[in-house]
Amino acid sequence: MSETQKVADRPSAAPPAANSVDRFFRISERGSTFGREIRGGFATFFTMAYILVLNPIILGSAKDKFGHQLDSGQLVTATALVAAVMTVIMGVGGNLPLAIAAGLGLNAVVAFQIAPLMSWPDAMGLVVIEGVIICVLVLTGLREAVMNAIPQPLKHAIGVGIGLFIAFIGFVDAGFASRIPDVANTTVPVQLGATGSLTGWPVLVFCLGVLLTIGLMARKVKGAILISIVTMTVVAVIINSAADIKSWGLTTPKIPSDVVATPDFGLVGHFSLFGGFGETGALTVVLLIFTLILSDFFDAMGTIVGISAEAGLLDEEGKVPGIGRVLFIDGAAAVAGGAASASSNTAYIESAAGVGEGSRTGFSNLITGGMFALALFLTPLLTIVPLQAAAPALVAVGFLMMTQVKHIEWDSYEIAIPAFLTIAAMPFTYSITNGIGAGFVAYVVIKAVLGKIREVHWLLWAVSALFLVYFAIDPVRQLFGVK
Repeated sequence: MSETQKVADRPSAAPPAANSVDRFFRISERGSTFGREIRGGFATFFTMAYILVLNPIILGSAKDKFGHQLDSGQLVTATALVAAVMTVIMGVGGNLPLAIAAGLGLNAVVAFQIAPLMSWPDAMGLVVIEGVIICVLVLTGLREAVMNAIPQPLKHAIGVGIGLFIAFIGFVDAGFASRIPDVANTTVPVQLGATGSLTGWPVLVFCLGVLLTIGLMARKVKGAILISIVTMTVVAVIINSAADIKSWGLTTPKIPSDVVATPDFGLVGHFSLFGGFGETGALTVVLLIFTLILSDFFDAMGTIVGISAEAGLLDEEGKVPGIGRVLFIDGAAAVAGGAASASSNTAYIESAAGVGEGSRTGFSNLITGGMFALALFLTPLLTIVPLQAAAPALVAVGFLMMTQVKHIEWDSYEIAIPAFLTIAAMPFTYSITNGIGAGFVAYVVIKAVLGKIREVHWLLWAVSALFLVYFAIDPVRQLFGVK
């Protein structure tokens, strides 16, 4: 639907507000109703509730530098708590139908890139710092400078690379792909299944889950990812009951004795702001924080503008109403996510489902946030989901992020080559940071070779210099005799 059509569909004169709640959220003024807002709130929750399963699996499957893993039940509580609180705050403070939860891609950075270098509290402390910096950027107006420093095609390439990285994690977690042991007489690093072929019921559950997910997505079924996770979990429970399978991995699909339980807030407040600096050094920490900022900040910008446009809420100049407050709340969500050990939280593109149901205000967030609050008491039920039932969602999210590749000009080598290196280096080196660094360094080098130095923002030169040191850290240490 075009913007002209959306405006035309609104009443020429908004009906008077029915009550104080209506006036506060401007429900009638925006051409909505309480019924539409409520339906939209439920639709948004059911299309993004998969994060209650995926975030604990992604964070819980990783080990920190000292071999420690986060408790799955505590992660479900932390994930639901931050999503509930920050979604309500966004609704009340930003008055936009934008739900907030742990960001996919961002949690992968924390789990697979940051945690292995330090302790979990140290890693979550970096997330808190990232959120604080984003808030400062919003308050000082420097967000425009940061955004303008990164070429738009590279932003899309980062999204695509993260998508491939997430999909690869899904394939590995489900056992669809595995690393070939070093003792094998081959130069091939990965293989199909555990032995070069697919074996066992758990992998079959994953394959069926992928087929179900993509089938529902192709049919544009709302809540396709959640439907797939729930369905394949039921299938896994039935299979496990019949065969008593031992190879599910971290989570065995068994019905718990109690469905409802008291939330375990053990991870809330368990973070260390500056411990990471002592574990890895200032340079590495700065680069890791920059990676989080880049992913979180630009992801949020795209989501906020896209959802607002879809809801017909952009003003005459194409700006989002109250963008300063909205961006600040999004930054605060990153702080809250780190403080609760739930990883960085951000605005969710799945909020579009609520907009499709009629949401136009932050009132729908009260419904979505309330549903996340209810999920706090269903931890035992949510932790029976095996990796094989949830991993298809990672593959699906990888596909959705991959669609950004169409925005890259592949005929222009000066942008296509850096974009390719950004995309390829992430899954091939199992590192989001490496992909971003490869793309930035390639971009400034190519611009310099072509005599277009002035086209590169000074901030990009500075960041690329940091990445050069990052990639050459071992020779640099040897040069200065640092161990």
